Amino acid sequence: MRVSLVFPIFNESACLPVLWDRITAVVASLAYDFELIFVDDGSTDGSFDILSAIAAADTRVKLLRFSRNFGHQIAITAGIDVADGDAVIVMDADLQDPPELIGEMLAKFEDGMDVVYAVRRDRQGETLFKKLSANVFYKILNWMSSTPIPLDTGDFRLMSRRVVAALSTMREQDRFVRGMVSWVGFNQCPVYFDRDPRVAGQTKYPFRKMVQFALNGIMSFSTVPLRWASWLGFVLSGAAGIYIIVVVGLRFTGHTFPGYASLMIAVLLLGGIQLMTVGILGGYVGRLVMESKKRPLYIVSETVGFE
Repeated sequence: MRVSLVFPIFNESACLPVLWDRITAVVASLAYDFELIFVDDGSTDGSFDILSAIAAADTRVKLLRFSRNFGHQIAITAGIDVADGDAVIVMDADLQDPPELIGEMLAKFEDGMDVVYAVRRDRQGETLFKKLSANVFYKILNWMSSTPIPLDTGDFRLMSRRVVAALSTMREQDRFVRGMVSWVGFNQCPVYFDRDPRVAGQTKYPFRKMVQFALNGIMSFSTVPLRWASWLGFVLSGAAGIYIIVVVGLRFTGHTFPGYASLMIAVLLLGGIQLMTVGILGGYVGRLVMESKKRPLYIVSETVGFE
């Protein structure tokens, strides 16, 4: 059976030697035909040179190099696109996803599972804020979305050939791969592990990217924010109508009073809510504009090992 390992790479030169040592040890211990696909997502730290040297020494290694940085989720997509294994396993290069879990994933696959996703029991080396924010994000997303996504999971997972074939038909620009895999369905099960700190380097998901990634996940799998905006508009319109009736009634009964403070509060409150709802609408409209352009998800500038 052929197994494809997919690694999205962005400025991971410090991690690659350690990753290669651990991956080759795991691959040597398993009786499968492996291919190792590295997707260089526009690295500027020499990662591509290290990977090219590895590919020259090992024919199992295949390498894609993007023309620029297209993003982590796009790099995963590109690796899945070119993988030809019966099973495809995606994992990050920082070794927070332990390669030693691959054997357990493949055992589940041989038992009939189409997706085997890795669930983090413990997350070492991460701040309390990141742990709490990730937990809150998944709970909110599952509350809003009709597609349940397991808590404490990342993109570290095994997928069968029919899952990969289904994903290949889904070409949306703003990608949330773990949600897309859940949406596809088929037989899915977890394996559990304790996540280690990064071997080297810095996280590629600072706070700004974490927020962007969370919003992308919510907008990809839920229209609840749009419904909230509509309901908020109805409620405020009703409240405004009642307030108008009260003000007119007070005016005709002779009760007048200065209203600058209440007027400013009402204007600022309604203005802020209007801007918020317009922003929600703009987020969804912007996604429609990007999808309508039909641009390719990524551009490959160089390949190694595919010939």
